[in-house]
Amino acid sequence: MSHTIESSVLHERRTVTVVLPPSYAKQPERKYPMLFVIDGGVEQDLLHVAGVAQLGAMWGRSGDAIVVGIETKDRRRELVGPTADPELLKKYPTAGQSAAFRRFLATEVRPVIERTYRANGKAVVIGESLAGLFIVETYMDQPELFDGYAAIDPSLWWDKEALSRRGSAAIGRKQADKRLYLAMAKEQSEEPAAMRRLADKAAATGAHFCLAERPDLTHATIYQQLSPQALQFLLPPAEPPAPEFGFEVKCSPKS
Repeated sequence: MSHTIESSVLHERRTVTVVLPPSYAKQPERKYPMLFVIDGGVEQDLLHVAGVAQLGAMWGRSGDAIVVGIETKDRRRELVGPTADPELLKKYPTAGQSAAFRRFLATEVRPVIERTYRANGKAVVIGESLAGLFIVETYMDQPELFDGYAAIDPSLWWDKEALSRRGSAAIGRKQADKRLYLAMAKEQSEEPAAMRRLADKAAATGAHFCLAERPDLTHATIYQQLSPQALQFLLPPAEPPAPEFGFEVKCSPKS
């Protein structure tokens, strides 16, 4: 189901697509958590994540959820914060409006979802690459927006790793009751300083935290491979999955 939102925050018309779990029509009294997908247009990552969510719920690997696909149009405008780097500004003159995109989610998208569907108030978010960078920034700057965060191979290299460098000041007690799942592919494993900075600080909060280091996967393959584990971590089922299925969330020993 698609919803058109005339956004007063972004000053344009935006499309949000919702995929309901199969149990939604069968259990009319039941309420569900919301799973927000950044880069969640129909031609982006929505169908992949919605399929993983449905399969995970069917096998008891992860809980049912209302999947909310948030389409992006100009990813560097919407998904990265302000930069003073003249080279980046020259190459991407619209970059740096992530705070506005966050307001769009909080004040325009989420109210529509909660007004239209049987949402239970819990919300988690997933995304990869620049969407993962946006998710990390949201976890740092506005952690109350979501209950759980999954950033798959986030683009922490952006702006000379500026986001991870300010993590020590931004991550603390506000994040203590949040879930954070980070995944790192081959390219980032070769230069892991930014991820290590972020992971060390997140782990120190005592929060539910997982760092999945996968040098055997690339930036192009890691999302499909690890999204089932990410959803299992964000939306754990009411009952543990049957052990014979081998479902587990594999985290680095350091996390």
